[in-house]
Amino acid sequence: MSGGSAVRPMSGGDAVRPIGADPALLRVGNASGFYGDRFDALREMLTGGPLDVLTGDYLAELTMLILGRDRLKDPTRGYAKTFLRQLEDGLGLAVERGVQIVANAGGLNPAGLADAVRELAAKVGVSVSVAHVEGDDLLARGGWGEGVLTANAYLGGGGIAACLRAGADVVVTGRVTDAALVSGAAQAHFGWRAEDLDQLAGAVAAGHVLECGTQATGGNYSFFGAHDLLRPGFPLAEIAADGSSVITKHPGTGGAVTTGTVTAQLLYETAGARYAGPDVTARLDTVRLTEEAPDRIRIDQVRGEAPPPTLKTGLTRLGGWRNEVTFVLTGLDVTAKAVLVRRQMEAAFNGAGNPPAEVRWTLARTDHEDADVQEEASALLRLVVRDPDQDAVGRVVSGAAIELALASYPGFHVTAPPGKGTPYGVFEAVAVDAAEVPHHAVLPDGTRVSCQPVPETRELVRLPDPPLPEPLPAGATRRGPLGLVAGARSGDKGGSANVGVWARTEPAWRWLAHELTVERFRQLLPETAELPVDRHVLPNLRALNFVVDGLLGEGVAAQARFDPQAKAVGEWLRSRHMDIPEVLW
Repeated sequence: MSGGSAVRPMSGGDAVRPIGADPALLRVGNASGFYGDRFDALREMLTGGPLDVLTGDYLAELTMLILGRDRLKDPTRGYAKTFLRQLEDGLGLAVERGVQIVANAGGLNPAGLADAVRELAAKVGVSVSVAHVEGDDLLARGGWGEGVLTANAYLGGGGIAACLRAGADVVVTGRVTDAALVSGAAQAHFGWRAEDLDQLAGAVAAGHVLECGTQATGGNYSFFGAHDLLRPGFPLAEIAADGSSVITKHPGTGGAVTTGTVTAQLLYETAGARYAGPDVTARLDTVRLTEEAPDRIRIDQVRGEAPPPTLKTGLTRLGGWRNEVTFVLTGLDVTAKAVLVRRQMEAAFNGAGNPPAEVRWTLARTDHEDADVQEEASALLRLVVRDPDQDAVGRVVSGAAIELALASYPGFHVTAPPGKGTPYGVFEAVAVDAAEVPHHAVLPDGTRVSCQPVPETRELVRLPDPPLPEPLPAGATRRGPLGLVAGARSGDKGGSANVGVWARTEPAWRWLAHELTVERFRQLLPETAELPVDRHVLPNLRALNFVVDGLLGEGVAAQARFDPQAKAVGEWLRSRHMDIPEVLW
C-alpha cells in the first residue's frame, strides 16, 4: 500500500473541481449489479458512449459471507477478484477516455485491492492514480457474539468524493451503500455540502436506480415481453447540479428505460417513503418521473432529510450445516407417496440417535394429470435439514435417502445424489452510532483523510400513509391475475422481503390502492399469513410497497426458503387471481 501520513479531517474549504468535462452535468454509468454480473459490461460501457464516471456494485449480504470465508483461507484476499480481471481489459480504455472508475469491489480488503490495481496497471503499462475508502470493517471491535465472520458498517459517499477530488482514476471501497457509488461521485463533481439534502437525495435516487445494473433497463421486469431483452444495456444517469437526473442507456444497446423499469427499481429492496442512508434520507414519496424521450426518464423533485444518527452494520456468521434432497414423485397417488417417504426418512433420523435440529418438507405439485411427458407427470418433494453439527446433516441424511432406492414408493428417484452437507450463513443487521465509525479516504499520494460525521441527524420515523385516491365507481368485474393491471418487483433485506406493486394507469391505481390491503395481500400469499406485514403507499409512483418480516428466516445465506432472496414473490403475487373491474381489462 502507498505510504501514508497522519489522518487529517476533510474540511468544508477543501478545493472542489468538477471531475467530468461538463461542470453542469455528470454522466455516471454502471457496469456491475452483483459479484458475477456480465463480465464484458465494463468494456461495453466504456466504448458505448460518453461517460465521466463508471461504477460497479459487487457486494451483497451473501457476498460478504463469501468474502469472509475467502479471508479465512487467505488474509490477503477478501475482495472481488473479477473486478481485477475486468480491469485488465478496461483500465487503458478508461484512462484514454477520461473515465474515473468507482467500485465497492474492495469488500473486506479495499487496501489490498488498491495495491492489486496498482500492480495490474504496472503490468499492462497504464499510468493511473488509485485511492481507496476504509473504516467500514468493524470486526476487530469485537462484542458481536460468537462465530461472526464479518462486521461492516454501510458508509456514505464522503470518502469516495474525497478520493475523486484528489484526482484518483480508480477508487475502490469496502462496504458503502450501493447508492453511495453514484452520490459520492456527484458530491465530488458539484461540491455539495452535508446540508444540500435535496441534491444528495436526488443523487441517491439515481444511484438506487443504477445499482442493480440491467434491472433498470428491463431486466427482471414484469412486462418484459414489450422489450428486446436478448442483451439489455447497462444504465447511466445524467445528473444535474440540483440533484435531478435522467436515467438512460448507451445508444443501440438492448432493453429499454421506461417509467415502468425505473419505478420497479425504485421500489426494489426498499420499505417506506423514507429511504435512509448515511448522508441523507431520501423521500421516495416525493419522486417524480417524467418520460422526456424514448429511453430517457427524468427523476426530479426528490426531497431530502437529515440521515439517522446510526449506521446500518451487517454481520455475517456461519450458522451451521445444511443438506437437501429432492424426491421425484411421478404419476398417481402423489400425496400418499410423499407421506410414505417422509415417514421413512424421519424414522431413519430418529433411529440414528442424532436427528437434524431442523427438518423442513415442501411438496411442489408440478405434476399434470394424464401428461404426455414424464417430467410433466412428476411432483417434487424437497427435504431441507439444518443443524449446528455437520454429522447430523451428513451421512444420516444421504445414507437414509440412498437406502430407500429399492424400498419406498414406486418410481423412486431423486434429482441429484445427496451429499455430505454444506455450511450455511446467517446475516444480521444492527445499528451503530455513526460518530463511532471511522470513515477514511486514502488518497493517491497516501494521505489519509478523515470524513467527518454529518452535523445534523434525525431519528427515522415511519411516515403516516397519505390519502388514498378516489376509488373507482362500482361496476362489473372479471376474475383474472393481478398482473394484468399491475407490475411488481420483490427482493430481500436480511430475513425480510419487500414486494413493490405499481399500477400502469391512473384508473388501475385508484382500484389497486383500495383493493390490495394487507389483509388481501395475506390472503393471496398464504405464506405471509402469520407474519408481520406493513404496507406503504407511494402515490407519485402509483405504488404500494409491502414489507414482510421473517419470510426469509435468517437471510439469503441461510437458504431457508425455496426462493431465498424473494426474487419471485412479486411474480407469484401477480399470478394470483382477483376480481378486477372490467374497465381495466
